[in-house]
Amino acid sequence: MSPTRILIAEDEGLVARDMELMIKSLGFEPVAVVSSGEDALARAVELKPDLVLMDIFLKGPLDGIEASLLLWEKHHIPVVYVTAYADDAILKRAKMTDPFGYVLKPFDERELKISIEIALFKSAMEGKLRHREEWLSALLKNVKDAVIALDANGRVTFMNPFAEQLSGWGPGEALDKSLDEILRPSGLGQQELDRMDEVILSGKNETPFPAEVQRSAFSLEDNTHGSIIVFRDISPRKRSEEEVRQSWSKLRQALEGAIRAIATTIEIKDQYTAGHQRRVSKLSCAIAREMGLPVGQQEGIKVAGDIHDIGKIYVPTEILSKPGELNPMEFAIIKMHPQLGYDILKKIEFPWPIAQIVLQHHERFDGSGYPAGLKADDILVEARIISVSDTVEAMSSHRPYRPSLSLDEAMTELERNKGKLYDPDVAELCLKILREKSVSVFQEGE
Repeated sequence: MSPTRILIAEDEGLVARDMELMIKSLGFEPVAVVSSGEDALARAVELKPDLVLMDIFLKGPLDGIEASLLLWEKHHIPVVYVTAYADDAILKRAKMTDPFGYVLKPFDERELKISIEIALFKSAMEGKLRHREEWLSALLKNVKDAVIALDANGRVTFMNPFAEQLSGWGPGEALDKSLDEILRPSGLGQQELDRMDEVILSGKNETPFPAEVQRSAFSLEDNTHGSIIVFRDISPRKRSEEEVRQSWSKLRQALEGAIRAIATTIEIKDQYTAGHQRRVSKLSCAIAREMGLPVGQQEGIKVAGDIHDIGKIYVPTEILSKPGELNPMEFAIIKMHPQLGYDILKKIEFPWPIAQIVLQHHERFDGSGYPAGLKADDILVEARIISVSDTVEAMSSHRPYRPSLSLDEAMTELERNKGKLYDPDVAELCLKILREKSVSVFQEGE
């Protein structure tokens, strides 16, 4: 380990020589001896010593106190004063430079060594603290979030460059101002701002921007209190979200158009059931709302209801429009339409299980349905809902093989078979809707 390097600034030649010998005997390395403040600064910058032993009164216009102040502020070189003067005025000036030591002449080796070692230790600690402060400062200056520090009174004590950029306040302009002077939340007070994650802010230039805001209080050991505000401009994210929303809206419109086209194709094929799918979809959505299902799930039920009979497109028209009772072979063909519908839809990537709902809409709660004979919770809730709506609508609508039945007869069917053919909860909610709203749920324009 190399010895500590010390620069001596002393204008008395004999004293300077004694100090140089004493430093060598203590195991330190004297790098130079100068007699003026100007030389002390120049040689310190050139030689970069670990410490300077500085007499207060030196040759030239720059005395030891002024030289010490410049050495520490500009070059972070610690100084120990070595002087014969100790009057109050000199001490007061020396203290203003925050010296690392003060040794009165005459002194012995032990006293000088202790002062040097204390000064070196203090300088090392100051260096670590300064390095940490510089690291934190660099971090705060380069982080892409805006950071504002407030004191206990809500006054700004620090703003990083990104905060200055977003708020429109230049370096130092916002210091000691209150937060609501530099950032104004649109339509809100500061208390509301404290409780919100997202808010519209405007700064000095009055241009509003959406921001995410986080606020946290701190308390230091010296009872210093304050808070840190961190916010970021989320305009790019909001623009991206709007683009996604618009894109989804267009896709949704295209999907709805395709579904309407499919439904229309089926109705052209089977004119006796024109509007049946839409009415089933409407009643199913009403039941789903009563059940409190999520909006997304309700949307899936609407889509499935609109095309639940798509498989009938493969059923011969003469069977669909036959005025009399179907024979066993014809009924077997009709019973194929859920599977045929599933085969048509299974490769389409809907955001809902549309193909499975269509496949299961003729399953029954007790397992007596088709095509798979599923029971109870093995049947998707969406299919259990459409099953009930399909029964009510089919019974209350005209068919080629019979006139329409009354809504009361359809409700009687639900009452008689809830818990058997139909999910009891779904059937009960459907009955509630029919009692309260009657036939209005089937009106096309509603």
